Amino acid sequence: MDKTVHTAVIGAGLTGLTTAFYLEKENIDFVVLEKEDRIGGVIRTRSENGFIVEEGPNTGVLKEPEVAMLFDDLDGTCTCETASEKVKKRYILKNGKWQPLPMNPIQAVKTPLFTGKDKFRLLGEPFQRKGDDPLETLDKMVKRRMGESFLDFAVDPFILGVYAGDPAALVTKYALPKLYNLEQNYGSFIGGAFKKKFEKKDHIEKKATKKVFSVRGGLSNLTENLYRSAGKSRFLLKVEDITIIPGDDFFVIKGYIEDEKITIRARNVITTTGSYTLPGMLPFVPPGVMERIEKMHHAPVIQIGIGFDKWQGRKLDGFGGLIPYREKRDILGVLFISSLLSGRAPSGGALLSVFAGGTRRPGIFEKSDSEIESLVEKEFCSLMEVKEFNPSMFRIFRYRCAIPQYGRESVQKLEALEMLQKRYKGLIIAGNLRDGIGMADRIKQGRQLAEKINLQPRHKIEK
Repeated sequence: MDKTVHTAVIGAGLTGLTTAFYLEKENIDFVVLEKEDRIGGVIRTRSENGFIVEEGPNTGVLKEPEVAMLFDDLDGTCTCETASEKVKKRYILKNGKWQPLPMNPIQAVKTPLFTGKDKFRLLGEPFQRKGDDPLETLDKMVKRRMGESFLDFAVDPFILGVYAGDPAALVTKYALPKLYNLEQNYGSFIGGAFKKKFEKKDHIEKKATKKVFSVRGGLSNLTENLYRSAGKSRFLLKVEDITIIPGDDFFVIKGYIEDEKITIRARNVITTTGSYTLPGMLPFVPPGVMERIEKMHHAPVIQIGIGFDKWQGRKLDGFGGLIPYREKRDILGVLFISSLLSGRAPSGGALLSVFAGGTRRPGIFEKSDSEIESLVEKEFCSLMEVKEFNPSMFRIFRYRCAIPQYGRESVQKLEALEMLQKRYKGLIIAGNLRDGIGMADRIKQGRQLAEKINLQPRHKIEK
């Protein structure tokens, strides 16, 4: 196979699929190369015995308008489903008991999660001076502005739920840029959030409702519709040993599909794969520069899908429960999937997702499936008030490089990426190594990539 295209996209996960979808809408000639025999990346939905189980992410957050815009552009081919309004409650474990996370000032005063000293200190948060260290880690920022109990029982479990990470290793500016900007732009978390609530928004900004979302029937319905809409013939699957070499007018991309050698020439190349895949893919990058890009640490995560035909445990009246690190439990948290989303379990049953591992408990990832099952059974029965652990469905999904951690190395990483992209015009290094890790971040980036390509001058390509 030997062909020439305007743009080549490496990777058919959510970022690559969204990019391809919008390139197709702009009538740009492109091809997508994917090493697996399927599209979707970590997104994969399974249907089993009446349960709809996600192997990868279960939900996203409508924090960017591009998510709602994508569903509009898909024109009804798949349906965005937002989480039930009845289960907004989020639980945090403290001293072995679930406590609801406060949702308003009165609850914040009454909750046993935070110390009296920190509750009182919160009154002065809007009047503290803003930080001046752009590399301040999240733990230091939260302790400085809100106190240690807020770090331990609000921010730490939240970070475990999102990054499976450690607030002491994450730089706020990169890991939670919106929180960082609240302090920098408004001088306060509380004051900034209050002011933003009353700022006038245009019709596009209003689409970012911040609601939890999934897709009716499972997230694979989204990836499959993007695949079909972008044009299946534009995708090459099972491409191994992909290498990219810059030339005078084109990048030359080589690889193998089984034993067949392929050569693609493209004016633009967009990589959307993990940072750990780039050294072999971009052999022209000097080792010192590549080291600054691939240095990112990734959290190893195990996800366990558990289904019950008949639920006889604690009431599933919330989003789920998160477990602070200081509680010293063997799992990170539990999501009440069947309470959030419709049709995920048989009537009267329940579907839950349990997470384990993370950057501070990497050894759990190395345990065998039988050890994981025993560990989950012990924790699950205790925390979810289940007398007999006899699930109708139990599935273990492992991700050694699940979630990139945005730490202090982010500065050097971004500088190296910028330098490479200036030196090699047409090369764009994207994916979750930058611009956020959530589904909304991936969709936003994919759309922006296609818009960036579309703004370039069009040249006739001789094929």
